[in-house]
Amino acid sequence: MPRDNMATLIQRIARQARLTFRRGGGGGGAPEAGFPENLQQLQQLLSQLRAEDLNISPRRAALPSPPPARPPHLPPVTYMHICETAEFSLGVFLLKSGTSIPLHDHPGMHGVLKVLYGTLRISCLDPLPGEGPGAPGEGPQQQQQQPLPPPQAPAAPPRFDPPLRPGQRAVVRRALLRSRAEYTEASAPCLLSPHRDNLHQIDAVDGPAAFLDILAPPYDPDDGRDCHYYRLLELAVPAGPPDAGLGCGPAAPLPVPREVWLLETPQAADFWCEGEPYPGPKVTP
Repeated sequence: MPRDNMATLIQRIARQARLTFRRGGGGGGAPEAGFPENLQQLQQLLSQLRAEDLNISPRRAALPSPPPARPPHLPPVTYMHICETAEFSLGVFLLKSGTSIPLHDHPGMHGVLKVLYGTLRISCLDPLPGEGPGAPGEGPQQQQQQPLPPPQAPAAPPRFDPPLRPGQRAVVRRALLRSRAEYTEASAPCLLSPHRDNLHQIDAVDGPAAFLDILAPPYDPDDGRDCHYYRLLELAVPAGPPDAGLGCGPAAPLPVPREVWLLETPQAADFWCEGEPYPGPKVTP
């Protein structure tokens, strides 16, 4: 059964998110003074949240069955919308067993992710500076906050496998795979900012998983906050052991942090997200 204070908790989370991500200048610019303290309070509230507080029951992995028995039209990921304001969006993503939210960015956005059930492997990356003005998440604060390797003379991208198509070589970019960790409902929230951990991939590990997601401000293509997807490029002739990508495949993962090469791609054909009803208490931010 849900705890007696569930409505108070999720309501307090929404109101604290609005306070935390309230922005100066009538909705533009950086968060207001007191942001670090407000963010810490938001994290403390999120650390108390459990799936039962939102009337969400953990889902079990489907029994093994031949591929035809799994309807191809079912989405790998669903989303429960809770509320949205000009400052932030609040909702729940639910991943089926063995599925992923591909590598993507959050231009100019903060984010807070709290696992409700299951296990998620989250790989976080930062674009390296000097990769062109269109590099996601790039800015002067990134260079101050993120220690980077010493600058090197510009070099042409290496050869990749499979080879790049004409025109793609000019838009590949380097990034730093900063971290790769597993999160459960007992874990602290995972954070991202406009200049740190702004690109990430989320994988469900050993079964279904769900997480509460706060994005501030919300995605808005008309305001320059569209979602971009990326593919990790594999070197044609690796200078060492075979690349294990983001550490999600069968090969032994390589150490982090380490540099990788990325290529912006369209949304993958086998990934899409559909909505489903939110069963929890009503929230008024």
